[in-house]
Amino acid sequence: MKRVKVGLVGITGYTGMELLRLLSLHPQLIVTRVTSRSEADKKVADIHPFLLNTPLGDLVISKPDTKDLAGACELVFLAVPHGTAMVMAAELIAAGLKVVDLSADFRIKDVGVYEQWYGVNHAAPDLLEEAVYGLPEVYGRLIKKARLVANPGCYPTSAILGLYPALKNRLIKPHGLIIDSKSGTTGAGRGAKVGSLFCEVTDNFKAYNLGKHRHTPEIEQELSNFSSKKELKVSFSPHLLPINRGILSTMYATLRDGISIERVFSVYETAYERFPWLRLMPKGELPDVRNVRGTMFCDVGLVVDQRTGRLIVVAAIDNLCRGASGQAVANANLMCGLRMDVGIAMPPLVP
Repeated sequence: MKRVKVGLVGITGYTGMELLRLLSLHPQLIVTRVTSRSEADKKVADIHPFLLNTPLGDLVISKPDTKDLAGACELVFLAVPHGTAMVMAAELIAAGLKVVDLSADFRIKDVGVYEQWYGVNHAAPDLLEEAVYGLPEVYGRLIKKARLVANPGCYPTSAILGLYPALKNRLIKPHGLIIDSKSGTTGAGRGAKVGSLFCEVTDNFKAYNLGKHRHTPEIEQELSNFSSKKELKVSFSPHLLPINRGILSTMYATLRDGISIERVFSVYETAYERFPWLRLMPKGELPDVRNVRGTMFCDVGLVVDQRTGRLIVVAAIDNLCRGASGQAVANANLMCGLRMDVGIAMPPLVP
């Protein structure tokens, strides 16, 4: 059995935690390095007790060092903030390693657009063209050959998987798209913020960053790839749910003339049939986040509103697994010549 040595840079946040959870049972991706500047010299189980009495729990955390990672690993996951990942990725690739970057640093191809939305100068613009956007169902062939994969954002994953069959097959018009998304609080990260405190979130529901969320250009870039309109624009409205995990995105699009509900379902069934993680709900049923919790599934429901002439697409994912760390593992599997679902073929965590 092929085994690949991997490293994790940044294990204190929720995406790092989820990577550890998934890789703790992976039979072929073997974790040889875990790094954190703030928790160096401790054991993993010291900061993540859920890994107590496991092989990963006994690993000693080191400070991130490119030379050390290059000597111990073949592939590295970067679960660090934007602005930091780009520098490390360039150094690791120059050292001959493969990289899966969970930040936004290589998702947006236009360096000017990236710098406008993220407010930092890009330190490795030469790698932007090479980086492959890590949506396995769409770019799987390219991911297999890649040295650098830009792991998609959580909101974009739900929106793109929900809309790409309709755009690619010209079922909908490419203008006037509305994406209304709700996320669990882990999507806001693990850092201490007043807006993420229990008393602020529980028994509450709110919108935020309307018209200015950083995932907007990522969504527009990728949806434009499937559309006849090359500079497609969307209205993206994120909301915070009083739950730990999960994203529910509802997309509204104008149907082209003469498109029936039967045609819509036929197109989606054909688009999804080769991909077991994309689950199309039966007619009349809609997805919910409970049934994707802790998994790679993206459940999609379809409604044709005859009165308004709109297609309504509802997509549910787990923001930490499908929307971040699980997708990163799927990408690493493909990059290393493994079966895409190794180590992440799991049922939902219900109830």
